[in-house]
Amino acid sequence: MANQSIYLGKGDHEQSLLLRQANRHGLIAGATGTGKTVSLRILAEGFSRQGIPVFLADAKGDLSGLAKACEAKPKFEERARIVGYADYETTPFPLIFWDLYGKQGHPVRATIQNMGPLLLASMMELNDTQEGILNIAFSIAEDESLPILDFKDLRALLNNIAERHKELRSKYGNVSSQSVGAIQRRLLQLEQQNAELFFGEPELELQDLMRSNRDGQGYINVLAADQLMRKSPKLYAIFLMWLLSRLFEELPEQGDADKPKMVFFFDEAHLLFDRAPRILIDRIEQVVRLIRSKGVGVYFVTQNPTDIPDDVLGQLGNRIQHALRAYTPKDQKAIRAAAQTFRKNPSLDTETAIQELGIGEALVSTLDEKGIPTIVDKTLIIPPSSQLSPLSEAERQRVLDDSPVLGKYDEALDRDSAHERLLEKASQTEQEEFERKSAERQKTRQPKKPGRQRQSIWESMAKSVVRSIGSSVGRKIGRTLLKSLFKK
Repeated sequence: MANQSIYLGKGDHEQSLLLRQANRHGLIAGATGTGKTVSLRILAEGFSRQGIPVFLADAKGDLSGLAKACEAKPKFEERARIVGYADYETTPFPLIFWDLYGKQGHPVRATIQNMGPLLLASMMELNDTQEGILNIAFSIAEDESLPILDFKDLRALLNNIAERHKELRSKYGNVSSQSVGAIQRRLLQLEQQNAELFFGEPELELQDLMRSNRDGQGYINVLAADQLMRKSPKLYAIFLMWLLSRLFEELPEQGDADKPKMVFFFDEAHLLFDRAPRILIDRIEQVVRLIRSKGVGVYFVTQNPTDIPDDVLGQLGNRIQHALRAYTPKDQKAIRAAAQTFRKNPSLDTETAIQELGIGEALVSTLDEKGIPTIVDKTLIIPPSSQLSPLSEAERQRVLDDSPVLGKYDEALDRDSAHERLLEKASQTEQEEFERKSAERQKTRQPKKPGRQRQSIWESMAKSVVRSIGSSVGRKIGRTLLKSLFKK
């Protein structure tokens, strides 16, 4: 077995995955209970041994056992002997646990502005009009320096846009309050699924996923996804797409190399493509096609190859196909389609073999030195080296306590962003409006006219009394004068 390959098993021939072809991506498919998770585990262990970091989602909660050596089992040793796996030994692997909810691993966060309107609209399942308003919100945030980090930032920005819709119409287009309200309701639904825990800071740094331990083994990054898939499957799919996009955008070009920088497993891959708009599928196809030059291998794990769009499926050069069952005409059609994706083996009826595979068996075809798919071969997969059952709570905690990123992401940050800036702007606007109205009221007051001033109550009373007194005295004087005249 060559040092620059991962041994997979043996059928008519030994089957290995060449590391220099590992960034040509791959597919692990098969019905439930046929061994997909074990094949995923075999590849993850193999990449880790070669110093290649791995990111995978733990959909069932049982991959934590990768951190502990498998107990010696006679049937595993027997299988290793049958497939000629002389180097088989049980061993643990270095793990880092992650969790979007921050309960079973280190919190994983992303900012809304880095998620972007395309992925966010897909996650919220917005229609074209609503997605257009979301694009307007992102444009305004950039033009007005309003960082959108979390849900409260996006909600505050949407409210601000609804209030200013007349002012914004000429530059950005029409914004209806009904569409803004619909987006707000979708945000509320995501909050009820605890999705707001994912959006914020500190944001996940890629170098923390691309680590090796002191022994040169690549860390296996395990995302706790059992609750995530149950509560918010769309968030799970969009998160993995966001992570893949970041790897594509931030990693430098590597070209052809002896081995990839990182390998990314996308379990339950159908969740990404269910009801996905064409523009998102095109984006996925572009990322998968070009990211291999960045040294990243992407492996989709799903029940049936038909879950993957043809444009994406055509980029997956390394295939491990476990059993499929034909219970309906639709199932039979899917089996024929799966069989046709392999390079034909003259001595093997691929369509029949897919239905007859046992647990731990698979049809395998990988890329050779020239990048050509090998002839499909019915293969018995090697046994895993790590424990198949999950870790206990105490064992899991010990892995967390020994993590190289311990404490880095535990506390959420809430720095100055759109929410705070819009509040400050609204407060400033209110103050300016108050001052403007006060000034207007001051101007409208009429100045007092010069001349006789209005008499006070006491002045009027005093003058009235004087007048009364004057009149009485006058009358008395008048009567006295008349009397004296008549007497004369």
